[in-house]
Amino acid sequence: MSPFEARASPAHLRVTFRVLGWKMKARVTVTLKSGILDPQGKAIEGALKSLGVDGVASVRQGKVFDIEISGSDKARAEAALKDAADKLLANTVIENYRVEVLS
Repeated sequence: MSPFEARASPAHLRVTFRVLGWKMKARVTVTLKSGILDPQGKAIEGALKSLGVDGVASVRQGKVFDIEISGSDKARAEAALKDAADKLLANTVIENYRVEVLS
């Protein structure tokens, strides 16, 4: 059994760890792999240019998940978050992810 529970809705994702102790903050950043077309990024790029934002060469969009974790073992938290990213947070066929345990 995985050490996390996940509940997803279109507006938010919450991952709750069942480890008692200190709270840590973590961030999982999900981005499209290079070579994968990004129509949303292109739309944002066009909108920024139409707003007069100078110097925009390209835009790639992604997702950021800020997660609070109960526990004090950073290695265990990072491993569990990588498992969550592989199974739920990222489509690893077309997306990369980066896990950062911040505190």
